[in-house]
Amino acid sequence: MTQAQSPPPRGTDPERSRMGPTRISTLVVAGLAAAAVAWLVISGFYYEGFPRLPWLPVVTLAALAVLEAYAAANTRGRLQRKAGRDPVNPLLVARFVVLAKASALAGAIFAGWCAGLTGWLFVERTQAATEDRPAAGAGLLASLALVAAALWLERACRVPEQPEDERDTDDRENRPGRR
Repeated sequence: MTQAQSPPPRGTDPERSRMGPTRISTLVVAGLAAAAVAWLVISGFYYEGFPRLPWLPVVTLAALAVLEAYAAANTRGRLQRKAGRDPVNPLLVARFVVLAKASALAGAIFAGWCAGLTGWLFVERTQAATEDRPAAGAGLLASLALVAAALWLERACRVPEQPEDERDTDDRENRPGRR
């Protein structure tokens, strides 16, 4: 075999190295693992003098969810070339995909953490646990909203399918030697 005909090195299969859509199973496993860790941590360290759960993470997660949902709606319209919309920069779409994948995983981990925390707080019968339930529950909802918005943004960044006749025209126009 010549150098040009040699097979690619092991582990560099082009089909396997492509980035694919986020798998729901990955998000579920990450969330369940975070829930288990949260339950263990909170049951070992929670006591009456424990500081109240902060609301800042809830607000941050909710704000990220809103921003990503807006980006998804805007990007989808620009990719579909709707009237009055500027064309989208391909590098921006690539950045949005990376943001969406990272946000989906982070949101799943936070959702699992908040689910474990909320579950434990509903089992615990102390006054402190009762006071922390709203923040933990709101954190769970904000995290789930972030996961949903991130998955929507990832889906919105897909290039829409072209009709068959447009695809043929594009292929003819992009042939080598054509000016």
